[in-house]
Formats: sequence, C-alpha cells, structure tokens
Amino acid sequence: MSFLDRFLKEQQDSKVVDNETKSSETTSEVVKAPPDFSPPLSEETRKILQEKVVERLREIYDPEIPVDIYELGLIYEVNVAEDANVEIIMTLTTPHCPVAESMPGDVQIRAQDVDGVRDVHVELVWDPPWTIYMMSEAARLEMGFM
Repeated sequence: MSFLDRFLKEQQDSKVVDNETKSSETTSEVVKAPPDFSPPLSEETRKILQEKVVERLREIYDPEIPVDIYELGLIYEVNVAEDANVEIIMTLTTPHCPVAESMPGDVQIRAQDVDGVRDVHVELVWDPPWTIYMMSEAARLEMGFM
C-alpha cells in the first residue's frame, strides 16, 4: 500500500469515527422540521408566512424618505389565509406620491416571491389617511420627529 493510499484510508477512517462520535453527541438535539406550506395552513404556519412577507416588505424603501415602508407605517395589514393567499392593505404618504402607480406592484412582487405564498392581493386605501404617527418609534427617531 502506497503512502497516499494509507493517508487517504486513515483520513476516511477518522471521518467515520468523528461522524459516529458527533452523531452520538448530538442525538439529544431537536431538529425542527420546516413549515408545511400545503393548504390548509395551520395558524402557526400562517404566522410564519406572515413574518416572512413582512420581512420581505422591509426591503422596500420610500424613494423620498430613507425608511422602509413597513416602519414608515404604509402597511396597515398583512393577512395570510388558510389557502396561502396573502392580502396586503396599504396606503401611501399622499395620493400624489410619485410612486403611487408602482409601489403597490412592487409590494405584490416582493410578497409573491416568498416561498409558500400562492397569490397576493394588494389593496391601496386612503382611509385612514397616513400621518407621521403611523411610523414606528425607530422611524420617527431616525427622521428626527422625536
């Protein structure tokens, strides 16, 4: 047996021993299964999906204000149904906002990209009207309103 063959065999043998040691040490660990996104969704899975959608919406920033639209208070509701369809109720800072035509589409696209979401409906509302008090504390602090 050549040096290289012995070396490779020793390496493989040590990996087997290491794996057996690790598996006996980690048998007490609980591995959480990924959520099941097949309808009907459980309440827990709907909550997980809602959190993922909100996380994705936090990636969208108002072009005139350096705050994401969720912290800005533009997202009023994110509802996930048992069939994995998502309804988002949102507003804009003003009806004359320069992104009034594109922002709801961006919200829909971002939410639709979340694994597990079947369909997304975005409803743009003007009542109640947006005010700075709908912003999170962190956003108001960042904007100098506190």
